[in-house]
Amino acid sequence: MKISVIIPTYNAKKYTPKLFEKVKEQTIDFELIIIDSSSTDNTVNIAKKYTNRVIVIPQSEFDHGGTRTKAAKIASGDILVFLTQDALLANNNSIELLVEVFKYVSVGAAYGRQLPYKNASLSGSHLRKFNYGDKSYIRTYEDREKYGIKTAFLSDSFAAYRKSTLESIGWFKDGLIVGEDSYAGAKMILENHALAYVADAMVYHSHSYTILQEFKRYFDIGVFHKKESWILKEFGKAEGEGGRYVKSELTYLINKKAYLKIPEFFLRNGMKYLGYKLGYNHTKFSKSFSKKLTMHPSWWDK
Repeated sequence: MKISVIIPTYNAKKYTPKLFEKVKEQTIDFELIIIDSSSTDNTVNIAKKYTNRVIVIPQSEFDHGGTRTKAAKIASGDILVFLTQDALLANNNSIELLVEVFKYVSVGAAYGRQLPYKNASLSGSHLRKFNYGDKSYIRTYEDREKYGIKTAFLSDSFAAYRKSTLESIGWFKDGLIVGEDSYAGAKMILENHALAYVADAMVYHSHSYTILQEFKRYFDIGVFHKKESWILKEFGKAEGEGGRYVKSELTYLINKKAYLKIPEFFLRNGMKYLGYKLGYNHTKFSKSFSKKLTMHPSWWDK
């Protein structure tokens, strides 16, 4: 199988030297494509030292799904590996381990394990522990009764797609505020393809969001679920998974003896829930009001 690695970038100078060196050290051959949204720093010049496949698009044309589709269509690989600019490959064989699972013809997409950076907050560290365990698995449509919305879970911070399968579902959807990976995963599951989680294929990737940033992030997730309501109808509501996450995080804080973080825990998760609910009901608000609540205000002008 031919492999293409695709990395969307924008003003990524602080990430790219380490990221590209780790990409260069990988134990498998691949084509590297960088698609940049007209960075104003030195990102493009750095990228050109590592590949001659650097595509620059106007910043105004960036779209989470559409930009990835543009790169996917010109890629020569049978398997397309996507990385975000703030992810760092943890091992020299991370990509090789991730794409190995495509030996199973039923697998349409796969994603790897995300480890928190050393400076990650307790909240950011727990999120990685909760979503990215140490056991690999493959899930299909039949698993939705047991795992609900997690059946279609996928993360483009480190994910791979069989190009022919991605094309068969119409590529990534344009115009999504977030969730192009979740959309693609759900579509593949509904068309009887499998999604794989490869725990041995690892990257460092985490965020230490403020409470306000968490609110805005979950507002955008609510908008995504409202606009793509078929996902919840097929796989179940997100609140059930959210409840399981809250219990897990509280236990995590107690085990870490981080008792002083518990008041913040209640505030943070209350704001996440409020943000999600407001996002899900965004059609009741004006666009100008929604732009104050979102992480992506420019999306509302498109």
